[in-house]
Amino acid sequence: MSAEKVLVLDANILIRACLGSRVFDLLEKFEPTVFFYSPDVRFADANRHLSTVVQRRGLNVNPSSLIERLSRLVHPVNVIVYRELEKAARRRIADRDPTDWHVVAAALFLKCPIWTEDKDFFGVGVATWTTNRIEVYLQDIQ
Repeated sequence: MSAEKVLVLDANILIRACLGSRVFDLLEKFEPTVFFYSPDVRFADANRHLSTVVQRRGLNVNPSSLIERLSRLVHPVNVIVYRELEKAARRRIADRDPTDWHVVAAALFLKCPIWTEDKDFFGVGVATWTTNRIEVYLQDIQ
């Protein structure tokens, strides 16, 4: 793989990739030229939320298998990698949702944008893309 761009995905994007086709299709399409990452704690969050959604919707699917399928396209990043940026990340996200510091720190470490639907990331000093605009960013490399 010869990736030219990097993106950090928030848990809501991981969930969308598991439950729908649009996000997963985008990940598959651009995986040859884009490195997709997400903090490993966000994978755990997504798995937990997926279990609830799958149960509520009465879907006959194992949430762990959805996450496993996704992990072939999105690489988990261990907190050890970005821990040194925790303080800076917490400062940036403190007024919004302090639990999101992992995503901010990973993006700071990787020097890349965040793909999210969560407005808490807007204005934290890291470029942020939403699903309805992500193709603009991704197609710039094609």
